[in-house]
Amino acid sequence: MPIDLDWYSTPLYYDIIFDSDTEKEATFLEAIFAQHHRLKKPGKAVLEPACGSARLMLELGKRGWQTFGFDLSPEMIEFSTKRMKKLPATLWVDRMENFAVPGKQTFDLAHILVSTFKYLLTEKQAEDHLHHMADSVKPGGLYVIGVHLTDYNAAIEEHERWKGERKGVQVVCNTHSWPADKATRLEKVRSRLRITKDGETKTQETTWQFRTYNAKQMKSLLAKEPRFELVACHDFQHLIEEQRQLDDEYSDILMVLRRKA
Repeated sequence: MPIDLDWYSTPLYYDIIFDSDTEKEATFLEAIFAQHHRLKKPGKAVLEPACGSARLMLELGKRGWQTFGFDLSPEMIEFSTKRMKKLPATLWVDRMENFAVPGKQTFDLAHILVSTFKYLLTEKQAEDHLHHMADSVKPGGLYVIGVHLTDYNAAIEEHERWKGERKGVQVVCNTHSWPADKATRLEKVRSRLRITKDGETKTQETTWQFRTYNAKQMKSLLAKEPRFELVACHDFQHLIEEQRQLDDEYSDILMVLRRKA
Protein backbone atom coordinates (compact mmCIF):
# COMPACT_ATOMS: atom_id res chain seq x y z
CA MET A 1 0.00 0.00 0.00
CA PRO A 2 1.24 3.54 -0.72
CA ILE A 3 2.60 5.57 2.16
CA ASP A 4 0.68 8.81 2.71
CA LEU A 5 3.69 11.12 2.57
CA ASP A 6 3.84 14.62 1.14
CA TRP A 7 6.27 14.52 -1.78
CA TYR A 8 7.56 17.92 -0.72
CA SER A 9 8.99 16.23 2.38
CA THR A 10 11.20 14.03 0.15
CA PRO A 11 13.04 16.65 -1.92
CA LEU A 12 15.50 14.26 -3.61
CA TYR A 13 12.77 12.17 -5.22
CA TYR A 14 10.87 15.29 -6.26
CA ASP A 15 14.04 16.71 -7.80
CA ILE A 16 14.81 13.55 -9.76
CA ILE A 17 11.35 13.60 -11.35
CA PHE A 18 11.35 17.24 -12.46
CA ASP A 19 15.02 17.76 -13.29
CA SER A 20 14.93 16.54 -16.91
CA ASP A 21 13.75 19.89 -18.35
CA THR A 22 15.80 22.15 -16.08
CA GLU A 23 18.43 23.23 -18.61
CA LYS A 24 15.78 23.81 -21.29
CA GLU A 25 13.66 25.89 -18.92
CA ALA A 26 16.64 27.98 -17.80
CA THR A 27 17.66 28.65 -21.41
CA PHE A 28 14.08 29.69 -22.20
CA LEU A 29 13.94 32.04 -19.22
CA GLU A 30 17.20 33.71 -20.23
CA ALA A 31 15.97 34.12 -23.81
CA ILE A 32 12.62 35.55 -22.65
CA PHE A 33 14.46 37.97 -20.39
CA ALA A 34 16.76 39.15 -23.17
CA GLN A 35 13.83 39.67 -25.55
CA HIS A 36 11.25 41.32 -23.31
CA HIS A 37 12.82 43.17 -20.40
CA ARG A 38 12.87 46.97 -20.49
CA LEU A 39 15.21 47.58 -17.56
CA LYS A 40 17.33 50.69 -17.70
CA LYS A 41 20.23 48.91 -16.03
CA PRO A 42 19.60 45.14 -16.37
CA GLY A 43 21.10 42.94 -13.72
CA LYS A 44 20.93 39.23 -12.92
CA ALA A 45 18.87 39.00 -9.74
CA VAL A 46 16.17 36.33 -10.02
CA LEU A 47 13.41 35.29 -7.62
CA GLU A 48 11.60 31.95 -7.59
CA PRO A 49 8.50 31.72 -5.37
CA ALA A 50 7.79 28.14 -4.24
CA CYS A 51 11.26 27.14 -5.42
CA GLY A 52 10.95 23.49 -4.33
CA SER A 53 14.24 21.65 -4.65
CA ALA A 54 15.96 24.71 -6.20
CA ARG A 55 16.75 22.89 -9.45
CA LEU A 56 16.27 26.10 -11.47
CA MET A 57 18.06 28.20 -8.88
CA LEU A 58 21.04 25.87 -9.18
CA GLU A 59 21.07 26.03 -12.98
CA LEU A 60 20.65 29.80 -13.15
CA GLY A 61 23.23 30.24 -10.39
CA LYS A 62 25.74 28.33 -12.52
CA ARG A 63 24.97 30.80 -15.32
CA GLY A 64 25.87 33.80 -13.18
CA TRP A 65 22.49 34.78 -11.75
CA GLN A 66 22.11 35.91 -8.15
CA THR A 67 19.33 33.61 -6.99
CA PHE A 68 16.62 34.05 -4.37
CA GLY A 69 13.90 31.57 -3.52
CA PHE A 70 11.41 30.60 -0.88
CA ASP A 71 9.14 27.64 -0.23
CA LEU A 72 6.54 26.63 2.32
CA SER A 73 8.31 23.31 2.94
CA PRO A 74 11.17 23.42 5.48
CA GLU A 75 12.47 20.14 4.03
CA MET A 76 12.73 21.70 0.58
CA ILE A 77 14.57 24.74 1.92
CA GLU A 78 16.99 22.57 3.90
CA PHE A 79 17.70 20.45 0.80
CA SER A 80 18.05 23.55 -1.40
CA THR A 81 20.36 25.36 1.02
CA LYS A 82 22.77 22.42 1.02
CA ARG A 83 22.92 22.18 -2.76
CA MET A 84 23.34 25.94 -3.23
CA LYS A 85 26.11 26.43 -0.67
CA LYS A 86 28.78 27.08 -3.33
CA LEU A 87 26.70 29.62 -5.25
CA PRO A 88 25.30 33.05 -4.30
CA ALA A 89 21.79 32.24 -3.10
CA THR A 90 19.26 33.39 -0.52
CA LEU A 91 16.65 30.87 0.62
CA TRP A 92 13.91 31.07 3.24
CA VAL A 93 10.61 29.53 4.32
CA ASP A 94 7.62 31.63 3.31
CA ARG A 95 4.17 31.68 1.73
CA MET A 96 3.37 32.82 -1.80
CA GLU A 97 0.52 35.15 -0.84
CA ASN A 98 2.34 37.18 1.83
CA PHE A 99 6.08 36.66 1.49
CA ALA A 100 8.71 39.14 2.61
CA VAL A 101 12.01 39.37 0.74
CA PRO A 102 15.08 39.74 3.00
CA GLY A 103 16.55 43.21 2.73
CA LYS A 104 13.72 44.34 0.43
CA GLN A 105 15.72 43.14 -2.57
CA THR A 106 14.08 43.71 -5.96
CA PHE A 107 14.49 41.55 -9.03
CA ASP A 108 15.18 41.71 -12.73
CA LEU A 109 13.42 38.39 -13.34
CA ALA A 110 11.03 36.15 -11.42
CA HIS A 111 9.36 32.90 -12.41
CA ILE A 112 6.94 30.25 -11.18
CA LEU A 113 6.52 27.26 -13.50
CA VAL A 114 4.84 23.79 -13.65
CA SER A 115 1.45 25.08 -12.37
CA THR A 116 2.80 25.89 -8.90
CA PHE A 117 0.83 29.15 -9.10
CA LYS A 118 -2.34 27.05 -8.75
CA TYR A 119 -1.51 26.24 -5.13
CA LEU A 120 -2.97 29.69 -4.38
CA LEU A 121 -6.45 28.35 -3.64
CA THR A 122 -8.51 31.53 -3.47
CA GLU A 123 -8.86 34.62 -5.63
CA LYS A 124 -7.63 36.77 -2.76
CA GLN A 125 -4.49 34.67 -2.29
CA ALA A 126 -3.76 34.90 -6.01
CA GLU A 127 -4.34 38.67 -6.02
CA ASP A 128 -2.17 39.16 -2.95
CA HIS A 129 0.59 37.14 -4.56
CA LEU A 130 0.53 39.27 -7.70
CA HIS A 131 0.60 42.45 -5.61
CA HIS A 132 3.65 41.18 -3.70
CA MET A 133 5.35 40.20 -6.96
CA ALA A 134 4.70 43.64 -8.47
CA ASP A 135 6.36 45.12 -5.39
CA SER A 136 9.33 42.79 -5.86
CA VAL A 137 10.03 43.02 -9.61
CA LYS A 138 11.92 46.08 -10.87
CA PRO A 139 10.15 48.38 -13.36
CA GLY A 140 10.89 46.86 -16.75
CA GLY A 141 11.59 43.45 -15.23
CA LEU A 142 9.69 40.23 -15.90
CA TYR A 143 7.59 37.68 -14.08
CA VAL A 144 7.00 34.39 -15.94
CA ILE A 145 4.06 32.22 -14.83
CA GLY A 146 3.42 28.70 -16.11
CA VAL A 147 0.00 27.07 -15.59
CA HIS A 148 -2.21 24.33 -16.96
CA LEU A 149 -5.53 25.88 -18.03
CA THR A 150 -8.76 23.98 -17.35
CA ASP A 151 -11.53 22.89 -19.70
CA TYR A 152 -14.60 22.86 -17.44
CA ASN A 153 -16.48 20.74 -19.99
CA ALA A 154 -13.97 17.90 -19.70
CA ALA A 155 -15.42 14.95 -17.80
CA ILE A 156 -12.50 12.54 -17.77
CA GLU A 157 -9.57 11.98 -15.47
CA GLU A 158 -6.18 13.10 -16.76
CA HIS A 159 -2.96 11.18 -16.23
CA GLU A 160 0.71 12.06 -16.65
CA ARG A 161 3.73 9.84 -16.06
CA TRP A 162 7.37 10.80 -15.56
CA LYS A 163 10.44 8.71 -14.89
CA GLY A 164 13.85 9.76 -13.63
CA GLU A 165 17.02 8.18 -12.29
CA ARG A 166 20.08 9.47 -10.46
CA LYS A 167 22.96 7.62 -8.80
CA GLY A 168 21.12 4.33 -8.58
CA VAL A 169 17.81 5.84 -7.40
CA GLN A 170 14.93 5.38 -9.83
CA VAL A 171 11.67 7.33 -9.40
CA VAL A 172 8.48 6.84 -11.39
CA CYS A 173 5.76 9.43 -10.90
CA ASN A 174 2.11 8.93 -11.87
CA THR A 175 -0.07 11.99 -11.43
CA HIS A 176 -3.85 11.93 -11.79
CA SER A 177 -6.25 14.86 -11.80
CA TRP A 178 -10.02 14.72 -11.68
CA PRO A 179 -12.50 17.03 -13.46
CA ALA A 180 -12.62 20.43 -11.79
CA ASP A 181 -15.64 21.63 -9.86
CA LYS A 182 -16.79 24.64 -11.87
CA ALA A 183 -18.48 26.24 -8.85
CA THR A 184 -15.54 26.06 -6.45
CA ARG A 185 -12.86 26.12 -9.19
CA LEU A 186 -10.96 23.38 -7.38
CA GLU A 187 -9.59 20.14 -8.79
CA LYS A 188 -8.30 17.12 -6.93
CA VAL A 189 -4.81 15.89 -7.80
CA ARG A 190 -3.01 12.74 -6.66
CA SER A 191 0.64 11.88 -7.20
CA ARG A 192 2.16 8.45 -6.61
CA LEU A 193 5.91 7.98 -6.54
CA ARG A 194 7.47 4.55 -6.93
CA ILE A 195 11.04 4.71 -5.64
CA THR A 196 13.55 1.94 -6.26
CA LYS A 197 16.81 2.12 -4.31
CA ASP A 198 19.31 -0.60 -3.36
CA GLY A 199 17.05 -3.26 -4.84
CA GLU A 200 14.04 -2.26 -2.75
CA THR A 201 10.91 -0.50 -3.99
CA LYS A 202 8.51 1.66 -2.01
CA THR A 203 5.54 3.80 -2.99
CA GLN A 204 4.37 7.08 -1.55
CA GLU A 205 1.24 9.07 -2.31
CA THR A 206 0.30 12.72 -2.03
CA THR A 207 -3.10 14.32 -2.66
CA TRP A 208 -3.87 18.02 -2.90
CA GLN A 209 -6.11 20.57 -4.62
CA PHE A 210 -5.35 23.14 -7.30
CA ARG A 211 -7.29 26.31 -8.08
CA THR A 212 -8.32 26.21 -11.72
CA TYR A 213 -8.38 28.81 -14.49
CA ASN A 214 -9.61 29.08 -18.01
CA ALA A 215 -8.29 31.88 -20.21
CA LYS A 216 -11.06 34.32 -19.26
CA GLN A 217 -10.53 33.75 -15.54
CA MET A 218 -6.79 34.21 -15.89
CA LYS A 219 -7.22 37.47 -17.80
CA SER A 220 -9.59 38.70 -15.09
CA LEU A 221 -7.05 37.91 -12.38
CA LEU A 222 -4.14 39.56 -14.20
CA ALA A 223 -6.20 42.73 -14.65
CA LYS A 224 -6.35 43.10 -10.86
CA GLU A 225 -2.64 43.94 -10.75
CA PRO A 226 -2.31 46.77 -13.29
CA ARG A 227 1.40 47.21 -12.67
CA PHE A 228 1.97 44.08 -14.77
CA GLU A 229 1.31 43.90 -18.51
CA LEU A 230 1.10 40.65 -20.47
CA VAL A 231 3.70 40.89 -23.24
CA ALA A 232 3.92 37.31 -24.57
CA CYS A 233 2.57 33.77 -24.20
CA HIS A 234 4.23 30.46 -25.01
CA ASP A 235 3.39 26.82 -24.44
CA PHE A 236 5.37 24.28 -22.46
CA GLN A 237 7.57 23.40 -25.45
CA HIS A 238 9.70 26.41 -24.39
CA LEU A 239 10.32 27.57 -27.96
CA ILE A 240 11.18 31.25 -27.93
CA GLU A 241 10.25 31.69 -31.60
CA GLU A 242 6.73 30.29 -31.19
CA GLN A 243 4.27 32.59 -29.45
CA ARG A 244 0.67 31.79 -28.54
CA GLN A 245 -2.40 33.71 -27.46
CA LEU A 246 -3.96 33.62 -24.00
CA ASP A 247 -6.99 31.57 -25.01
CA ASP A 248 -8.47 28.13 -24.49
CA GLU A 249 -7.09 26.58 -27.66
CA TYR A 250 -4.37 24.83 -25.67
CA SER A 251 -3.86 24.01 -22.01
CA ASP A 252 -0.23 24.56 -20.99
CA ILE A 253 0.65 28.23 -21.05
CA LEU A 254 3.65 30.33 -20.06
CA MET A 255 2.72 33.97 -19.54
CA VAL A 256 5.36 36.68 -19.64
CA LEU A 257 4.41 39.63 -17.46
CA ARG A 258 6.42 42.85 -17.52
CA ARG A 259 6.43 45.33 -14.64
CA LYS A 260 5.39 48.71 -15.94
CA ALA A 261 7.67 51.67 -15.35
